[in-house]
Amino acid sequence: MTTRPALAGELRAAIMLAARRIRSQRGDVGLSDPQYTVLVWLTKRGPMTPGQLADLERIQPPSMTRTVNGLVELGLVAKDEHPTDGRQVVVSLTEAGKAEVRETRRRRDAWLTKQLSTMTPDERATLAEATELLRRIADS
Repeated sequence: MTTRPALAGELRAAIMLAARRIRSQRGDVGLSDPQYTVLVWLTKRGPMTPGQLADLERIQPPSMTRTVNGLVELGLVAKDEHPTDGRQVVVSLTEAGKAEVRETRRRRDAWLTKQLSTMTPDERATLAEATELLRRIADS
């Protein structure tokens, strides 16, 4: 039987490799991970200030400002005046940004579906059970 520390190390490595492979499946723009993450936050939560995005990503506001400005240049987000604070802006997704999120998700799901199609029904059932366990770990 595998010890808990050994299992933890193997599981961590497998999760990291799987996540890296999934993240490699990108939309047409070829965004960096931080840029794509901003688009996902805006998809989930709607328009936000760069400061709010920086808080969510646990990075310094100047770093987020650079990321947002890059996304503006690509036409994936727009910056508008804050409704109550003239010193701030609000970042929102453009139609092109929404399309990039949809395409990246489609490619990632297609890649993972292809990998799952090579597995037996029992292996897919095991992964379905592991998905719930991994979700519990992530939510802790």
